[in-house]
Amino acid sequence: MTNHPEFIEYTGNADCPESYLLPSATPVQLIAPDGSAAPDADYKETYNLPDPHTLVDGYERLVVGRRINDQANALVRQGRMAVYPSSTGQEACQVAADMCLRAGDWLFPTYRDTVAVLGRGVDPMEAFESLRGDWHSGFDPHRYNTALPTTPLATQLLHAVGVAHAAKLRGEDTVVLALCGDGSTSEGDFHEALNFAAVFHVPVVFLIQNNQYAISVPLIHQSVAPSLAHKAVGYGMPGERVDGNDLAALLAVVGHAVERARNGGGPALVEAHTYRMESHTNADDATRYRTPEEVAQWVPKDPLLRLEKYLRDAGRLAAADTARISAAAEAIAKVLRDGLNAETVADPADLFAHVYAEPTPQLREQARQLSDELAAASLEGAHQ
Repeated sequence: MTNHPEFIEYTGNADCPESYLLPSATPVQLIAPDGSAAPDADYKETYNLPDPHTLVDGYERLVVGRRINDQANALVRQGRMAVYPSSTGQEACQVAADMCLRAGDWLFPTYRDTVAVLGRGVDPMEAFESLRGDWHSGFDPHRYNTALPTTPLATQLLHAVGVAHAAKLRGEDTVVLALCGDGSTSEGDFHEALNFAAVFHVPVVFLIQNNQYAISVPLIHQSVAPSLAHKAVGYGMPGERVDGNDLAALLAVVGHAVERARNGGGPALVEAHTYRMESHTNADDATRYRTPEEVAQWVPKDPLLRLEKYLRDAGRLAAADTARISAAAEAIAKVLRDGLNAETVADPADLFAHVYAEPTPQLREQARQLSDELAAASLEGAHQ
């Protein structure tokens, strides 16, 4: 039995008091791939279809996210960015993460979650400058309550748990949502984060974007658990599975976990089943480890087209709406094009400006030496 009596209200059945921890037998789905409402299932008593206004808002965010991915991929090919980990096909997970959080909540993203970062209000150029290699981080995490995207797998989960623990100690109603991929579940930091979160009963939701591959390693070679959501049971927290290409289901499932955490219910683990349509990054060749036939199976499950079909059939999306939404997405793409096509002027003094809050004597001396050398070089150039 769990040490937290407040969990008892979630008990699923008297014969197995911890049955509420187990995920649904199949991933929660509210809108089918063909755009129709999914058939009734056992979980319908817990997860309801969001209202049309929410879904239209989500659709607009999906359109923007897809346009961002397309523009970023083009800029990489043009040599304007060093690298870009595309999230094409799995944007719904990131959109849902944003929509389920309040402004005062915290988001901890991975390197593939640029769409989620922009959804938190971060300036597009601030979000992309680090991918171009022009700046250290790009934006102030405290301004947006959004941590800097991390490349090392699962390290952000520990940071997320720490922020959630601090919020609990301060008596805040802050919820922290930590994004990660299926590859992160093979890391020791994943275990440490979930164990600490459960033991200290902190308000954090772990959202696994299971896109089937950890670079080139398929999920079948990473875990033999019934699902990644089942891993939650061992920590004493509820786990849930959701169709990661169904924004409606994501909003219902992640929203439920977030509000449960906000109301003192503790942490939860959500596994979103989705697919990485593009290569791991522009430096990767996905054809070396997966077939075109496999990728083709996921094309009809596209989260953007699925929701668009549903909204059109429901009479909630007119031609004027799609034109307005497309224009808004194109405006953001133009900001990226203009900003990343502009040449930047590097200031060598920045090497020393953000190392310590109070520069050490050694740093001050190094800064002076560099300044003197640059001044001498400039003077020599002027005389030539």
